[in-house]
Amino acid sequence: MGKIIAIANQKGGVGKTTTAINLAASLAVLENRVLLIDADPQANSSSGVGIYQQQIESSLYDCMIDELDPYDAILETDTPNMHLLPSHVDLVGAEVELVNRPERERVMQHMLEAIRDDYDFIIIDCLPSLGFVTINALTAADSVIIPMQCEFFALEGLGKLKNTISLVRQNLNPDLVIEGILLSMYDGRLRLAKEVVSEVRNHFQDKVFDTIIHRNARLGEAPGIGKPVILYDADCKGTVNFLNLAKEVLNQNLAAA
Repeated sequence: MGKIIAIANQKGGVGKTTTAINLAASLAVLENRVLLIDADPQANSSSGVGIYQQQIESSLYDCMIDELDPYDAILETDTPNMHLLPSHVDLVGAEVELVNRPERERVMQHMLEAIRDDYDFIIIDCLPSLGFVTINALTAADSVIIPMQCEFFALEGLGKLKNTISLVRQNLNPDLVIEGILLSMYDGRLRLAKEVVSEVRNHFQDKVFDTIIHRNARLGEAPGIGKPVILYDADCKGTVNFLNLAKEVLNQNLAAA
C-alpha cells in the first residue's frame, strides 16, 4: 500500500511546491513508483514538471467534484516512475462546492483508496491555506512534511500548523503523524538562519530532518523550464539536497515497517 505524504504549511513562500516536486522526483529516480498530486489551484506543481493548463483536460477538481475516475486524469511526466494528478484554476471553486457534500472532508481519501496500491508514495502539494481541499489532503494523508524557511517569522507559522494537525487528528484522522520538519532556503552566510536551525532542532528534536535544503540558483531556475532540478542539473546542490531528503524518508519508512 502506498504511503500518502502531504506537504503542508499555512505560511506561503516556504518552499512547499519546490519540496513536493523535487522530493517526488528524487523518490522516483530512486526507483519508487510515485504520484504527485497538485492540490493548489495555481497549478505550480503541474507546470513545474512540464504540464501546463492548456494541456490539462481533466484535473483533481474533476476527481473531487465530479467523481471522475482518477486514472482518467493522471498523466505521465518526463521523470521515470513519476505520474502527476494535475491541478487547474477550477479547483478554487471546490472550496464552495464541497460545503454541502456528505463527508466533505473525506472526498480525497475515498478517491485515493482506488489508486494508492499502484504507488509506493503519493505526494500532495497543499495550498497555503486551511480550506476544505487542504483539510481533505490532511485527512487522506498518512503523514505531513512541513517545509519551513530559515527565518524568524517561519517559527510562528509552524506553531499554527501544529495546532491544525492536532485538530485534524482529533476529529478526522487519528493516524496522521508529522513525517518531519524540513528546513529550507538555508543560507549559511546568515547568522539568523543558523539561529533558526538551532532553535528548531532544540525545540522539535528528532522531528526535524537531518537534511537541510540550501538556497540554490538551479532550484529556482528548474520550474521555469518545467523540470525537477534532478533533470535540469543532476550535480547541483539542490539535487544533492533532495536526493538526501528522499533517502532519509525511505530510511525512516524502512525503520518503521
